[in-house]
Amino acid sequence: MKYRIIILLVVLTFITACKKDYHLEKIKGERLSINDSISGVQTIEDFIKPYRENVNKNLDSVISYAVDTYSKTDGEYNTAIGNLFADATLEQANPVFNKRTGKNIDLVLLNHGGIRAIISKGPISARTAYQIMPFENSLVVATLKGEHIKELVTYLQLAKRAHPIAGLNIVLNEDYSLNKATINGQPIDHTKAYNVLTNDYLFNGGDRMDFFQKRDSLYVLDYKVRNALLDYFKKKDTLNPVTDNRFIRLK
Repeated sequence: MKYRIIILLVVLTFITACKKDYHLEKIKGERLSINDSISGVQTIEDFIKPYRENVNKNLDSVISYAVDTYSKTDGEYNTAIGNLFADATLEQANPVFNKRTGKNIDLVLLNHGGIRAIISKGPISARTAYQIMPFENSLVVATLKGEHIKELVTYLQLAKRAHPIAGLNIVLNEDYSLNKATINGQPIDHTKAYNVLTNDYLFNGGDRMDFFQKRDSLYVLDYKVRNALLDYFKKKDTLNPVTDNRFIRLK
C-alpha cells in the first residue's frame, strides 16, 4: 500500500509538471475555389447524372414565347419587364387571395432590384423564371390605410426608379412633384384600407419600404414569386409586355 501511494504521487507530480497553459495565438484561413479544376468522383457523377439530366430537361422545356428582349433598364419609371412582373403576380395571386378572404388585391408593389436577368426574345423555358427570379421570396398581401398608401406613393416619387407596380397610377410633374396618384382610376381615400400585394422581403423592410410595417393585417399566400411567374408563363402562349402610363413624369 505504501509503494502504491508513492507511485501515485510520482505520477501526479509528473502530470502537473508537464501541464502547459495552451491558448489560441492566431486563426488562419484560405479560400478554396470550387471550379472545374477539381476532379469529380466517378461513382458520385454516375449517381447524380440521371437526376441532373431530368432537372435540365424540365428547366429547358419551352413554356412560352417572348416577341422581344426585355430588360429592367428599358424605361425610367416603368419597364415592360417590370410591368410583366407586377401584372403576372397580380393575375396569379388574386384568385388565391379572393378564395381565402372574399376580397381582391387593390395594387401591387415589387422591387426593381428583384429582377435579376433579362427575358430574351424567343422561346421561354422554366429556366428563364429561375434566372430572372433566383430568390425564394414569397407573395404576401399587406392591408394599408390610405394615409400609409400616401407614404408608399411618396417613396416611389423620391426613389425615381421603375419599381414594378400594378393597379396604381402615378403622374409626376417635370420638377418631380406629385401631380396625381390613383388606385384603379380612383383617388386615394384616406379612410379606406387597401390590399397591397408584395413579397416578404419588402414587407420585412427590404429596400427601406418601412411603410409596410404599418399594415392593419397581413396575409401570407404560401406562393413564391417565381412559381407565380412560372404559372403565368405556362398559360400564356406569347408574352408581349409594354411600357405604359402607370408611372410617368410630365415633360
